[in-house]
Amino acid sequence: MISYQTEGVKMPAIKRRETTAWIKAVAATYGKKVGDIAYIFCDDEKILEVNREYLQHDYYTDIITFDYCEGDTISGDLFISLDTVRSNSEMVGATYEQELHRVIIHGVLHLCGINDKGEGEREIMEACENKALAMRHVSD
Repeated sequence: MISYQTEGVKMPAIKRRETTAWIKAVAATYGKKVGDIAYIFCDDEKILEVNREYLQHDYYTDIITFDYCEGDTISGDLFISLDTVRSNSEMVGATYEQELHRVIIHGVLHLCGINDKGEGEREIMEACENKALAMRHVSD
């Protein structure tokens, strides 16, 4: 089950049913089934708090993924800062909605085993994001 929650922010205007179907379709391309995934949309202050408390990182970020995967079933808690999504969308010249969907699928790709911190991994992640975004059949 995929749930969408907020903490201190208004729920973003995403089509939940279509987004859930899209996430499941992307996971399936990696041979994964979707277990329990919770999206927690929050602000910069909350994501900074989570980053400090659980990862000992003292900086803002767009997404923090907590991985609870078992076997071929992906599960996790994904904290997304809508503040950072908005500022990143302006920086990269994307719409807020485009950047939000990129971040939503970024967390799923992490749960599917795609990393982005090592040598050459960022480019692989971006290619996977672009492929996943191309699978979206709806226009928000």
